[in-house]
Amino acid sequence: MNDPSINGPHSVDPLIALRPWESPEVTSWGRMPMSAVDRRPGAMSLDGEWRFTLLPAPDAEPTGPWTTQQVPGVWTMQGTDDLPVYLNIRMPFAEFPPYVPAANPTGVYEREIDVPAEWAGRPVVLQVGAAESVLLVHVDGVPVGVSKDSHLAAEFDLSQALRPGERATLRLTVVKWSDATHIEDQDQWWHGGITRSVLLYAHDPLHLADVTVRAGLGGDLRVDCQVRNTTGVLPSGWYATAELEGQLLDQDAEFDRLNEEDERVSDFLGEVRFSTVVPDVRPWNAETPELYRLTVRLHRADGSVADTSTHRVGFREVVVRGRDLLVNGERVYIRGVNRHDFHPLTGRTVSPEDMRADLVTLKRFGFNAIRTSHYPNDPTLYDLADELGFYVVDEADIESHDHAHEIADDPRYLNAFVDRVSRMVLRDKNHPSVIIWSLGNESDYGAGHDAAAGWVRRHDPTRPIQYEGAAKTGWARPDIASDIACPMYAALEDCVAHARSGEQTRPLIQCEYSHAMGNSNGTLADHWAAIESTPGLQGGFIWEFWDHGILQHVNDGRPAGRAGAGLYDNGVAAPGHRWAYGGDFGESDHDGAFIADGVVFPDRTPKPVMYEHREIAAPVRLEGLRDEGGVLIRNHQHFRRLDWLGAEWELALAEGATLTAPAELPDLAPGESTTVPVPFTLPEDGGEAWLTLRVRTANDEPWAPRGTEVCVPQVRLRDAEPPAHVPAAERSVTVDGDGLLVHPLLTAAPVLSLWRAPTDNDELGGMGMNWRLWGLDSMVRKAVDVREAGGRITVRCEYATEAGTVVHRQVFTPVAGGVRVAESAELPDGLRDVARVGSVFETVPGLDLLEWFGQGPWECYPDRSGGAPVGHHTARVDDLFTPYLRPQESGGRHGVRHFTLSAPDATGLAVCLDEPRQVSVTRYRAEDLTAATHHDQLVPRPGCVVHIDAAHRGLGTASCGPDTFPSYLVAPGVHTWSWTLRAL
Repeated sequence: MNDPSINGPHSVDPLIALRPWESPEVTSWGRMPMSAVDRRPGAMSLDGEWRFTLLPAPDAEPTGPWTTQQVPGVWTMQGTDDLPVYLNIRMPFAEFPPYVPAANPTGVYEREIDVPAEWAGRPVVLQVGAAESVLLVHVDGVPVGVSKDSHLAAEFDLSQALRPGERATLRLTVVKWSDATHIEDQDQWWHGGITRSVLLYAHDPLHLADVTVRAGLGGDLRVDCQVRNTTGVLPSGWYATAELEGQLLDQDAEFDRLNEEDERVSDFLGEVRFSTVVPDVRPWNAETPELYRLTVRLHRADGSVADTSTHRVGFREVVVRGRDLLVNGERVYIRGVNRHDFHPLTGRTVSPEDMRADLVTLKRFGFNAIRTSHYPNDPTLYDLADELGFYVVDEADIESHDHAHEIADDPRYLNAFVDRVSRMVLRDKNHPSVIIWSLGNESDYGAGHDAAAGWVRRHDPTRPIQYEGAAKTGWARPDIASDIACPMYAALEDCVAHARSGEQTRPLIQCEYSHAMGNSNGTLADHWAAIESTPGLQGGFIWEFWDHGILQHVNDGRPAGRAGAGLYDNGVAAPGHRWAYGGDFGESDHDGAFIADGVVFPDRTPKPVMYEHREIAAPVRLEGLRDEGGVLIRNHQHFRRLDWLGAEWELALAEGATLTAPAELPDLAPGESTTVPVPFTLPEDGGEAWLTLRVRTANDEPWAPRGTEVCVPQVRLRDAEPPAHVPAAERSVTVDGDGLLVHPLLTAAPVLSLWRAPTDNDELGGMGMNWRLWGLDSMVRKAVDVREAGGRITVRCEYATEAGTVVHRQVFTPVAGGVRVAESAELPDGLRDVARVGSVFETVPGLDLLEWFGQGPWECYPDRSGGAPVGHHTARVDDLFTPYLRPQESGGRHGVRHFTLSAPDATGLAVCLDEPRQVSVTRYRAEDLTAATHHDQLVPRPGCVVHIDAAHRGLGTASCGPDTFPSYLVAPGVHTWSWTLRAL
């Protein structure tokens, strides 16, 4: 009964005797009910430095040594020997649920608290924001309570254990593994610790126990309040008031009358309802997140205020009607992302500033929805989503991936399922951003889900429910708990076929799609073209926001922790450090780099796919030339006019400069379009011409300062002219004895390349293995035949592969100032899907600046190029490479027409291509990238490695989901390409 470090042996502690870590029926003991009353304002923070010791098991005695830990924080990132472990599906131990290993790391946190004397006579409540995975609370050795659910706050009334005006010792014991761990098997690092803030507060005995707000699209507002008195019977004469933006609300007289007539109404629970209709209400939506301030006050009989609760109210309506999800009557597109709580220095602990930065980044790149994968997030995130404008799928902390089938119908876990879902709903029900409740993730489908869904439908009939595990039993089944068909990684053709089948009964919104592992997210634009053209398809949530790379010291292999602040930039770790993924902390059982699957790097630097998404979600779109000579401009938003945006026209000419002109956006309502004149007169000899509208914020937005680029829609005004004939020159071309081109600016002559450093999709999708089996990574040039005629040199050679012989031909023709290279490669039928067909060569050192006309400026590939406008672009060679956590093919630019590589003195080389091609210029050979597992192992080459590809395989998402489309595969047969090399 007493705390072991104070008064006695650990074995007599009733909380330890309860063994809550192996009792799934026990979800809590002594924990207070959840509510939507936010007690954070005015609370005493207990964050900071705590005494700490790590025990080998929960029933071990804490004999020391005692150190210190920062709270909130995970001990796995703060210098202990219990380091992070990454597994996707498999549990980190072999025990079958509900059991856990005897070796069970247990953190004991202690600190003194000084209870203010003015709190005398008031309940004193401890709030622990989150702890993984079982929390045991003691005060001065007195057991107070137990809680499970690693991602929701637990509150405990400490009044019987504290004396105001005196000091007490608070102990929080956190057991890492428990029966609850089996339903917290999410795809993320395993940690242990107190991951969210710890608070202490006091309130009046007469207090608001809960407040429920329902605000509809038409301005109708209902506020339901529950009132309790901790000392028992409610005192006579109490009353409540409520005001919205300073205007008092009327109490619902009919509700009061019914309460008076209801014999079930208790003297221990008071209920009050306020209702009104707000005229000319400003609705809340993700584009214009209008919020009203609601203040509820509870008064004693003398009129003094006993308690206050404030809420930000958004008036909106969410319904599922047939196969459409409607927000305020509009069929909104869900442009979502899955988001874990993550930070590269603190693991699961994320500050309010970091959460705001997450959402600001997403907003700037066109996202309007977040799925809280796979647990309720910190309350601050919902406040920010309300403010900035996001549609939130709020997901319960339930994932039993490794033992899903066994647990779904296990009655021992029934309480846990309902407890976790109901507490989430009770906490978050007043947030307008929350439009859908999710019953969890990848936990099969059973009675536990149906029970939880039943509770939600009774308590909150204003929002739909989704659960992928239910929907996967049949997208059109009427008897499941999910109101939305929410598959993960479904093939696009299956989604389209379902929507066109006539059998669809509910909206189809993928809860996970377009897996962002490494160089990925191919066909994202193709997916959205189908979504926007197919009724019944409404969007989805990209997996996922973060690359979960933990900053690691290379020398000792330990997490850098908070001391690593500033030791990374632009997605790259500082020398002596690297981004760690599964296996990097010495664990033998792990899932490698599968943890690095986000649209941003671990430091929140956007990956190139973010620009692709930004254009897909652009609020303004351009369409091609109209007959009258103008271009069509369209407002592609659901609710907002274009008056919040400014713009500038830009004209890019293939053979000339880039021209600009001011643009005035037309006043278009959502969905409207109009034709505007082209603000330029095209020169007759300018060749290919592209018109771009650079759209920026016209004023400061909560998520972007004035002038922030929002999108860059583009249309082609004139096609390219056929390549002009380049006459042969009198000068000669030189090849060596092996038929390789000799050129003063090249250190390695152009040779055939069919190999790329496999992307994560290539490796996990099996293509990389095929390419190795075929020998594409080690092809040897043989049977070289060199012939010269008419000043031209023709070189024919062969490459032997396990799938047949590849014949490569090069024709070198001298031209003014350089050489024209015409090439062909004949691939046998056995090479049915290779990485690329093209040339690779290397340059002398010193050519450090790339200028090109083509798509850019960021990385783009054949099936991920919609966000890279055609134009004249410039970049340092060292900046062209994209540092995906596991080195792989990267840095390519699609649709390149011509480029130069130059030194500071403007000397260098120029390459003109026969047609738009895939080009990459980096410091690394494909074999350099293939051999490395982390970027600290890469050594940049002094010159440039240049790839010119006639064909390049798309990226797809085969690491987890569909591969690229057949149209983006590189087929066997004859491939031809040509290019001209000149010295500057």
